[in-house]
Amino acid sequence: MANLVLTVVGDDRAGLVAALADVVSAHGGNWEHSELAELAGTFAGIVVVSVPDDRSADLVSALRALDGLLTVTAHAGTQSSAAEPPRQLTVNVLGNDHPGIVRDISAVLSRHGVSIERLTSESREAPMSGGRLFEARVVAAVPSGADPAGIQADLERLAAELLVDITLGE
Repeated sequence: MANLVLTVVGDDRAGLVAALADVVSAHGGNWEHSELAELAGTFAGIVVVSVPDDRSADLVSALRALDGLLTVTAHAGTQSSAAEPPRQLTVNVLGNDHPGIVRDISAVLSRHGVSIERLTSESREAPMSGGRLFEARVVAAVPSGADPAGIQADLERLAAELLVDITLGE
């Protein structure tokens, strides 16, 4: 079985997931995992499907028929070869919204070899203050040999610079 990672984008409207699922199913594919959302009036997502090796190319071709409804890009997925899963780190961020927060946090994690597995974020009106709040949750993989105390110290230093609260968990 081949794994395909599909990125999908289109104007948000009813029936988009059904149209995609129909094409996947018609080619013997199985919907394995997805993250789908409406963002600023646009439907966007990532879907992992498994499909028999001999039907993979046909599925990719059939996905082009969704153009005009959805733009779908297919990428060959890989199976994880790690014998032992890496330790996970969760980083929660909350503070006044301003440009550069994600850039700065991701740079700290990258310097330590930490790989972001999932990042969710939103900005919203702050109650009672009249400004905007930024909130993010990062789930990351920490490689063996990384210095957890160093990661924590760098994130705490960054939190003070950005004037945001950063809490860490595992």
